[in-house]
This record gives sequence, structure tokens and C-alpha cells, in this order.
Amino acid sequence: MHDLKNRLETIESQLAFQEDALEQFNAVVVGQQRQLEELRVQLRYLQEQLKELPDSSLDSQIDSEQEKPPHY
Repeated sequence: MHDLKNRLETIESQLAFQEDALEQFNAVVVGQQRQLEELRVQLRYLQEQLKELPDSSLDSQIDSEQEKPPHY
């Protein structure tokens, strides 16, 4: 009977540990979900900003990036 009690206590202890670990994992997932949503909002904002740029400004920026520096 004593052995059964020890086994039950061990199982209860493991269950408590697993419940705690699960709560911690859940908190991490919730935090990551918030971060993802913030990044989605920022991405949408940047996409709108990019759409508002005139096409010529993109071309001139690309051209200037492809130019060789003066020391070449």
C-alpha cells in the first residue's frame, strides 16, 4: 500500500510539473501571436507606403544602388 501511495505522489508531482510547463508554453505562444500580429500590421503599413511611392522614385533608387562607387 505504501508503494502505491508513493507512485501516486510521483504521478501527481509529474502532472503538476507538466501543467506548469504547459502554462509556460501557452504564454510563449500567446506572446508570439501578439508579435506576429504586430508584424503583420507593420508589413501592411509598409506595403501601403510602398504603393504610394511614385514609380520613378523606385527606379532612381535602384539605379543609384547599382552604380559603382567613385573609386572603381
